[in-house]
Amino acid sequence: MNKLKYIAVLAFLGTVGISELGAQIKEEQLILNRKREPEVKKIEKKKTSVVQEKNYPPDSKKKEDSLNLKYDIVNVPPVSDFKTTEIQGEDISPKFSNDYQSNYFRLGYGNYGKFLADANISGKIQENVEIGADAHYLSTSGLKKVYDWDSKQNEAKIGVFSNIYTETGKFNIDANYAFNNYNYYGIYALTPSSNDLDLEQKVNKFSVNGYYDHYSNDILNNVRVKSYFLSDHFGASENYANAELNLSKHDFSVYDDITANGDLGINLETVNSKFDILNKNNNNQFNFTLSPKVTFYKGDSYLLIGSDFSFLNSKNSSNITEESKNNKFYWFPKAEVLVAAADEFKFYGGIDGGLKLNTYGNLLDENPFLISDLILTPTETKYHFYFGLKGDVDQTFKYDVNAGFSKVNNAQFFYNNNLFDTNITADRKGYDYANTFSSIYDNGTLMEVKGDLQVFPMENLTVDAGLHFMKYKLDNLEEVYYKPLFQFNLGAKYTMLEKKLNLGFKAYFVTDRTSNSYDISTNPLGFGYISNENINEKVGGYADLNLSAEYKIHKNFSIFALGNNLLGAKYQNYLGYKVLGAQFLGGVKINF
Repeated sequence: MNKLKYIAVLAFLGTVGISELGAQIKEEQLILNRKREPEVKKIEKKKTSVVQEKNYPPDSKKKEDSLNLKYDIVNVPPVSDFKTTEIQGEDISPKFSNDYQSNYFRLGYGNYGKFLADANISGKIQENVEIGADAHYLSTSGLKKVYDWDSKQNEAKIGVFSNIYTETGKFNIDANYAFNNYNYYGIYALTPSSNDLDLEQKVNKFSVNGYYDHYSNDILNNVRVKSYFLSDHFGASENYANAELNLSKHDFSVYDDITANGDLGINLETVNSKFDILNKNNNNQFNFTLSPKVTFYKGDSYLLIGSDFSFLNSKNSSNITEESKNNKFYWFPKAEVLVAAADEFKFYGGIDGGLKLNTYGNLLDENPFLISDLILTPTETKYHFYFGLKGDVDQTFKYDVNAGFSKVNNAQFFYNNNLFDTNITADRKGYDYANTFSSIYDNGTLMEVKGDLQVFPMENLTVDAGLHFMKYKLDNLEEVYYKPLFQFNLGAKYTMLEKKLNLGFKAYFVTDRTSNSYDISTNPLGFGYISNENINEKVGGYADLNLSAEYKIHKNFSIFALGNNLLGAKYQNYLGYKVLGAQFLGGVKINF
């Protein structure tokens, strides 16, 4: 009977793998057993040294965590900030959860010269103190048969961390250094006179973060500090710091069976971005936000009322414009109501808004091919109305469907750059082939529909799916650049052979996106280049399929295989930048 189950499940995965699609995205942790374990950073997934009697998290923390306004089924929704990358397919290696070995070393090699090496080691130096280190490296030789010039890439990240557990709270501190060394290889508008081009870009990022979670929510709730320093090959630099303090008084009685939580968030965020080429833009942003709120509970239903009060100070200057300053106060409403008719049906709706500081570091995470000279402007979501339905049916089917409408000022989009130098020259800079992007902004409205679900048809099988529809209407731009109208994904995770064999599947479908583009030709008068802009260039949608398998030969040794973009389409994330075709990578993993 068990064999028939295995055959049926494998047939299901194979059928879906042929008919559906997949993706190349950054590493995603997968949970393969039925336990609803939250998806968290690797640093938080280590076995803790806190003993059960300390009751972490306390009941008050659990209640606070249950007030998840977006009802993230796996904490990171199946459809979130999805993007592909040029060298790293989605690492959907299943994670064995039938033991608590947190230390490992992994090596893998595949086509396109793809080499993977990563490791994690951690241990307790005291009963309540854990320290560790984490390292990751990935490289590829690029698309040698597609481009005459260099498209190779390599990236690495190494970090150290510490978890400290006390009687009153938990500390987490981590520091890491990362680099991404790649090329501006997406040349589409003209043919370089030489194939030996220097297209290099390299981004370095050093981060230090700290977090303290107080077990009791009596006055102090938690404190979080984030910071990083970033630099690149062209002399750009960015300093970022964010400090967040959350004060609270939870679980106090209001009337009869109605209780309430009172919270006050205090947030300081600052970023200084300097660029050293072209217009040499200099951007400074400082945001101070107070977020008071009160939440009333009755059973599983609740009513949240609050506001965000923000003060923004920003400065922008360049070598062609005078310094401009902006000091402005903002108020954003915040309210949500949830009516729990039953576990299977929970109706909710609300309004929120806020400021988002656009930084060079965050935008590079979305699009690494930005020009190293940007104007950075905060995005204001003036208001966002939403309503939805969610539920959990007998612990086997979880869903969340919602729709929303937003008014957005300075919504951020990516825009293809023209040539910066129209002269015909033999030593053109690597970013000056109409192969980079800038950040542009516009005001408008956004309508969204989202749906996420997870199904647990049997103990060792999980199926998840997500969709995201978004429709912008902008005040000035005629087209919405690099925002797909529709995204869909489907995934499955299965364990068999007494959890020795773990299988993973992920498929993605993304519709067409719009970009601008340039046709560049030699000036008929005999000097320089001339160009014509097309503001409605279509960047084709794509279907992308990923499969993985890992087999545990011994409790300390396993082998794995990853298949990414198995349909083999060299589609483009951004105009001119084709991704790797079908990728296969195999390797070994040692746990200890």
